[in-house]
Amino acid sequence: MADNARDLQALSALVGKTVIVTGGANGIGAETVRLFNSYGANTVIADLEHTRAEAECVIRSLKHPASALFISVNILLWGEMKALFSQCIQNFGKVDVVVANAGIMESQSLFDIETVDEQGELRESTEGFRVIDVNLKGTINTLRLALHYLRHNEPTSHGGLRGSVVLVTSTSGYFGTTGVGAYIMSKHGLTGLLRASQQVARGLGVAVNAVAPSFTPTPTFKELAEKWKDSGLQSNTTGDVAQAIALASAQNETGKCYMVVGRKSVEVEDSRSALIEQWLGQETTEVLQSAGKLFQDNSYPLPQKHEKHPL
Repeated sequence: MADNARDLQALSALVGKTVIVTGGANGIGAETVRLFNSYGANTVIADLEHTRAEAECVIRSLKHPASALFISVNILLWGEMKALFSQCIQNFGKVDVVVANAGIMESQSLFDIETVDEQGELRESTEGFRVIDVNLKGTINTLRLALHYLRHNEPTSHGGLRGSVVLVTSTSGYFGTTGVGAYIMSKHGLTGLLRASQQVARGLGVAVNAVAPSFTPTPTFKELAEKWKDSGLQSNTTGDVAQAIALASAQNETGKCYMVVGRKSVEVEDSRSALIEQWLGQETTEVLQSAGKLFQDNSYPLPQKHEKHPL
């Protein structure tokens, strides 16, 4: 649980808050639901219909089961996502925290260039596109609706924020060590989404932060978990990641990403920013900083859509 008095104070502020956790029926999502609920938050498990039995089992295990709800939703379907937020508000009055946790990994390599169709032609990577759809499009749907609804909340007395969004990315959103192409690409996209959302989020009074766990053993990866343990590497637990998510949701700052590696949580966006000049050199850094200020002051001009264009 909380490591110190400051963390405990931050988590105690969750009492009476309403939290949506996508992909909340199992794994990291379920543990996150348990943690939020243990601190007195209304918790909504948003997951696919086939997870209903698992979700109901999670709810029965909660400290405050009467303050929990399962809502069947496919994060790729805009209509279902709108209904999710509407139902949460109908049940609990408002939404305070949204954890965009739902995500998947491909079951066939993006770089499989041997599997061919009946004509001997290379097959399209349907698995790769499925991962990109769920991890990117689904998270975009979640974030946009969260910003839309959370901006209407009254500012808190401590920090003045109206709500909080936590994107669950991965160390694969910063590195490409595993070679799992679609997953790595999608998680890098979430890191970009975190950064791209900051100007709008600040203007709305909503915090958007992220948590990037390294390998976290779950039943799906039992064999890898055993090899990880045998190698002497310390692994995260779902509880470690859930705590990082809860603490990220309680921050009065935005634009942070907490990398959870070997049960330790380290903020990485600030350290990255501090090292840019060392990485790129003073001259290039100054040009990019000036350009960034120009875009912030004037907004980046979006091109007009050409109706006759095929894409």
